[in-house]
Amino acid sequence: MPIAIDCFGLTDKGKVREVNEDQFLVADLDKTMRVAQTSLPDGDHARRFGVHHGKLLLVADGMGGHAGGKQASGVAVQTVVRYILNTMPWFFRLEEGREEDLEDELKAVLEECQRTVKAAGDAPSGHKTMGTTLTLAYLIWPRLYVVHAGDSRCYVRRDGKLHPITRDHTVAQRMVDKGVMSAERAENSRWGHVLWNCVGGGTDDVRADVYKATCKPGDVILLCSDGLSKYVADDEIGKALDAADSAEAAAHTLVDAANAAGGSDNITVVVARTQEGVTA
Repeated sequence: MPIAIDCFGLTDKGKVREVNEDQFLVADLDKTMRVAQTSLPDGDHARRFGVHHGKLLLVADGMGGHAGGKQASGVAVQTVVRYILNTMPWFFRLEEGREEDLEDELKAVLEECQRTVKAAGDAPSGHKTMGTTLTLAYLIWPRLYVVHAGDSRCYVRRDGKLHPITRDHTVAQRMVDKGVMSAERAENSRWGHVLWNCVGGGTDDVRADVYKATCKPGDVILLCSDGLSKYVADDEIGKALDAADSAEAAAHTLVDAANAAGGSDNITVVVARTQEGVTA
């Protein structure tokens, strides 16, 4: 079934912060070849593109002071791009029985980000405790793979319901999981802003959680930093996604809603709307 995927990312520093420490990425993954020389009579040296293989969506929310947080999230995004282009095997056409290999590669991306962010923090010009969240979604229709560290989130909107895909790596969420705090109390807890797992942050290791979902035409995928999720209720997020007629319109509506709620943090959203149609 041909599927059209409309994607758009947007970031905003909000109304309080002086610097935007968030980053995002929206990318098409294709095989490509540039012909340098050929004996063919037409001498066509153009760049040739193969089959489109998927969408890559990413949100990173930096921390560790203005300069440190912006540097950490930027290093993480640059590392993802470099790793996928130069290191990751061409797995984009997912083969039967190779799903675990793909999951391992996604974890390896996050581990490489951990190494590069920590190295940047240890450098003379770096900030020792700088770190970043990282939520990366790879959509190879109809499968969605998400690798995640921190409290940026991935949701799927389907049939009027907003389904969280990721789980926050905050102290408050861990207390909820252990049954020592209610979800309602966690929403307003000071521990809701304290991460126990992220990329960098002065630690040597990162725990990379991988999630899988099967998408359907009409699904809307949302990645966002906590500048949206902590200040705009899930019901309002869902209504905004339903009302928008494009990914761009949805992104602007969500950022406006977070700013209307005070804009206390940087706000970043990436929206991907799927529907039957010409393959994106």
